[in-house]
Amino acid sequence: MPELKIKCQNPESLKIFFQDMVKKELSLISSSIKRTEKRLLEFEAKYHLSTNEFLQKYENDEFEETLELDEWIGESIMLERLRKELEIYKGVDFAD
Repeated sequence: MPELKIKCQNPESLKIFFQDMVKKELSLISSSIKRTEKRLLEFEAKYHLSTNEFLQKYENDEFEETLELDEWIGESIMLERLRKELEIYKGVDFAD
């Protein structure tokens, strides 16, 4: 696993700072994922399609482009990005 080394006068304080920062980011990302999933469920309920079904139909030009459908696409892209970001932060290890 790649490693990052930082030299400073008070390494324990710096470690605590980064641990807190990562913990806050994990919390923010998790909250964002929940909001995004909720929004996707709203679209799915309204259109009676899963997001995957919608995206396939959209790619096959079965829908006329609208602002609302663009939002649905944006939310699905955002969810994918947030999940990747969550995995990155979960992979941070503050080993001694």
